[in-house]
Amino acid sequence: MPPLRSFNNMEAVDGPASGPQTSEGSKLELRLYHSLSEPNGDTMVFYSGEYTAEELCVMAAKASGILPVYSSLFALASEDIKVWFPPNHIFRIDASTQPVLLYRIRFFFPNWFGQGDQMSHRCGLTRESVNTILDYSVIDYLFAQSRHDFVSGRIPIPLNLQMQEECLAMAVLDIMRISKERKWRRPLDVKGALQIYKSCIPIPFRCQIQQHNFVTRKRIRRKFYKFLRKISLCETDQRFLKLKYLMDMRNMEGVSGKETFRVRDPMGRSEGRNSYKFISVSGDAGIQWSLKDNEQWQPFCDFPEIVDITLKQASRGYILEESRIVTVTKQDSKVLEAEFPSLKEALSFVTLIDGYYRLAADAHHYFCKEVAPPTLLSNIENQCHGPITSEFAIHKLKKSGNVAGLYILRCSPKEFNKYFLTTAFGKDYKDCLIVRDKNYSLAGVQRQFESLKDLLSYYHENSLQSEGISIELHACCPPKPKEKSNLIIIRSHGSSALLTSPCMQRRNVSQMMFHKIKKEELTWGESLGQGSFTKIFKGKREEYIDCDSHQMDVLLKVLDHTHRNYSESLFEAASIMSQISHKHLILVYGICAVNKDNIMVQEYVKHGALDIYLKKNKNKSRVNISWKLEVAKQLGYAMNFLEDKRIVHGNICAKNILLTREGDAMTGLPPFIKLSDPGISITILPIEGKLRIDRIPWVAPECIGNPRNLSLESDKWSFGTTLWEIFSPGDLPLNSLEPSQKLQFYQDYLRLPAPKWSELAHLINQCMAYQYSLRPCFRAIIRDLNRLITSGISPPKLPMMFCWIVHPFKDGFWSFVDMRKADDPTFFEERHLKFISVLGKGNFGSVELCRYDPLGDNTGDMIAVKKLQQSTTEHLRDFEREIKIVKSLHNDHIVKYKGVCYSLGRKNLRLIMEYLPYGSLRDYLQKNKERVDHRKLLLFASQICKGMEYLGSKRYVHRDLATRNVLVESDTCVKIGDFGLTKILPQDKEYYKVLDPGESPIFWYAPESLSESKFSRESDVWSFGVVLYELFTYSDRSRSPPMEYLRMIGYDKQGQIPFHMTEILKGNRLPLPQNCPREVTNIKWSGAGVRDGLCWWESYCLVWES
Repeated sequence: MPPLRSFNNMEAVDGPASGPQTSEGSKLELRLYHSLSEPNGDTMVFYSGEYTAEELCVMAAKASGILPVYSSLFALASEDIKVWFPPNHIFRIDASTQPVLLYRIRFFFPNWFGQGDQMSHRCGLTRESVNTILDYSVIDYLFAQSRHDFVSGRIPIPLNLQMQEECLAMAVLDIMRISKERKWRRPLDVKGALQIYKSCIPIPFRCQIQQHNFVTRKRIRRKFYKFLRKISLCETDQRFLKLKYLMDMRNMEGVSGKETFRVRDPMGRSEGRNSYKFISVSGDAGIQWSLKDNEQWQPFCDFPEIVDITLKQASRGYILEESRIVTVTKQDSKVLEAEFPSLKEALSFVTLIDGYYRLAADAHHYFCKEVAPPTLLSNIENQCHGPITSEFAIHKLKKSGNVAGLYILRCSPKEFNKYFLTTAFGKDYKDCLIVRDKNYSLAGVQRQFESLKDLLSYYHENSLQSEGISIELHACCPPKPKEKSNLIIIRSHGSSALLTSPCMQRRNVSQMMFHKIKKEELTWGESLGQGSFTKIFKGKREEYIDCDSHQMDVLLKVLDHTHRNYSESLFEAASIMSQISHKHLILVYGICAVNKDNIMVQEYVKHGALDIYLKKNKNKSRVNISWKLEVAKQLGYAMNFLEDKRIVHGNICAKNILLTREGDAMTGLPPFIKLSDPGISITILPIEGKLRIDRIPWVAPECIGNPRNLSLESDKWSFGTTLWEIFSPGDLPLNSLEPSQKLQFYQDYLRLPAPKWSELAHLINQCMAYQYSLRPCFRAIIRDLNRLITSGISPPKLPMMFCWIVHPFKDGFWSFVDMRKADDPTFFEERHLKFISVLGKGNFGSVELCRYDPLGDNTGDMIAVKKLQQSTTEHLRDFEREIKIVKSLHNDHIVKYKGVCYSLGRKNLRLIMEYLPYGSLRDYLQKNKERVDHRKLLLFASQICKGMEYLGSKRYVHRDLATRNVLVESDTCVKIGDFGLTKILPQDKEYYKVLDPGESPIFWYAPESLSESKFSRESDVWSFGVVLYELFTYSDRSRSPPMEYLRMIGYDKQGQIPFHMTEILKGNRLPLPQNCPREVTNIKWSGAGVRDGLCWWESYCLVWES
């Protein structure tokens, strides 16, 4: 490169470092191709100090007249242009350094100074308001840079005859421009032009001309003269000539600004062979690769498709090497890996892609902290936009509703180190200028602040005065991912059609489309649990394709019949999951809808839900920090895919993440997860229900009051909670709290206990920001997870990952709530209930046999689950009263309470009791009559008596004592169950009156209960007498109490049975069972005679023991 002329006023520049000026040998030269003072080149010389590359670029931009909005097209390169420096690179000037840097345009776009529909342009609010990518200052600089590259021979061109003519034509344009600048007289001074034309052609071509003979040189000069005479007749100006020169060079060069890197393939190296490939990056074609430089390029991806970029040090065995491996991952999870010989080359490559992504996709995102511009980091921290125009700022405020006190902080598009604070004031908008010198201050205001954050905090508390108007500031409107602004460049080939406004509706996957599956194709297997609305089974699907049978394992989600009104939401979830494809999303095969059954059929995942797997393996070395980070990153990929598609999931949690592969640390095989379907959306659930509150802290705070607020930002909150789950010791957050306490947790803006790993805690808190606009996009989340993976910082060990903090608050509530109490043994999760069979069904409810299997390995306990047929408020209240009673009873002959199971926001309630395998005493007697003698019957009677004695001592009246409600644990033990009708006696009375008896077991009722609805311990004694009758008739259906009494009453009087029962019992009793012992007969009749209940139970127990 020929030496650039030096501008004396800028020759010596002292840096911020204090101290005397160093020797002549230590300096930094920054060379410009064009400046305001020297159009043909300039040099800035720095003799001391420290500078970031970004700071040097800003100074160069000021000297060249480049505005902030265009400065992102520029970068610093080494003198040989083999290395490009990231914006955060620090140059330290000392005696050992004497670097020479070039300030160059690095980022090029197709047809960016052309005309017509195919012209690349900056994004505008409307198609009619688009702006050009370059202004005239940038075009001047681009011309100077391109001309220098052309003339110096940096651009490789073949020296054939056609290209010689092209070069001569370029030289003519250049001389025409020179003539305009130097104001040569007209007609053009041909002699003067001929003298300088060689300085306007490439050096290799100039050398070739020198080697030609006189005749050939004369022919070339004649051709040049002919071109010159022809073009000199055109009326043109300097700008037109520069643009024409640039467009001709574009045609000559092919792809303008294309950078090519020769890299090693890490995969080949791991296999013991050195294999190389070439990677090219350009604003026109994105990222391409080829095995050989002269082969056809294969496309990898365009910039908006990139999800993340990682940079790590290469190693051979356990020895680290100088080379660096860069991995680029795109939206479909395909990766491009490249090994660069050194960190400089790797950063040069990453900076290029990072810069193109900000220009083509998201102006406020960066992929790696290693290349992040310091100003961008500062802007993100201060919620500040880049140099967007006032039109975009005002448009954003309008879309936000022009809320009073809402403002936008943005960099000035025309001046460096200046900011605008744009806010709505009535129907008008105000721009307040903030100036940065050493400190920050409002223009015209003497008060100064050390940082932007301090300035904004002050004016949040104190009103801002502008032109005599008082303005209140309340909330900042931060930049949003991929939002439209003048900083985004729309390319001519339309690849940026992927860019959409964050407020644009999601892609049209809302159209209901899914595959219909025939019921005959499905085979049912074991129960895998249940959810709030569905029961889940393993199954098989047999499909016939071209006469061949294909069988596969599937998961069947069956919508409960009581929730058929939610079938449309189930269909919508299946439709969305059927229309999208990503390797970390579950595959939904379709819907089977037959009669009342609505079944979602999806792929079966071997290792089940992630939360269960974590509980089972929390003490195993396989599930370490790296394992969990990989799982979190894969979930981030799935969520980023949905975010790019504008699809809201709405139910992110660890139980909805399925583990396809466990992974193997020894072989380097990572785990593999898939995100399941969202299920029934919370947007269609009843407003008055508590289901959303029950999902705290997974459901975002803004969705509690209004589920219609469900959005992409809500998914980010849920991701934060799920990240907490993944790294917790297997606990469910806030699981021990009541709904009102969970709601208070949000109302008080509380946070989950923070992990001791501060970087992880910061990421979780970012995702779970109560101001939803501050939650990061999933690309940023993936980037931060990458930093945790590659940082090399040793996190705390898993058992010590969380520091459990109890927060004291004004009402004292949190001072006694232990956040660790997540596994309440009496709280059963509905999803772990694996249905086996129905044990019984009555008028009000049913009892099912289930296995409670929280580890998902069929090692859980068998339990009896009682649930209501109808969940009305009245039924639910009675059921809660029954549960309260059962919970308070502790006796060997009363069925043991194990816990409760809530679903549907505690609107749906289930009672969990111990499972007694022999079933009811009635059924047991009918099946085992031959094996049960009188002695065993008396044993059963004694045990029932002991249970009833205990109940009486607690002042409870059972009201439904019968062999159908006595359960058999073994051949020698029975227990009283079913306390649905049980009442507690008032303290001032020994009886209880029922106002609405409803459907009652009247054939077991005492006379006073039938006539007066009066119940007491004595009436339970009467029922026990009937139970003795059942025992010694072996519960024979033909001799059951209902059948015997109906014979006495007459079958024609069934409508008035309670009245007739009262009359019958005045002088009649049940007949004596055959072969019944005399002692039992006396007891039965004395029991039916209604004596003092509690004393009677005690006396009978003594009789049995004697």
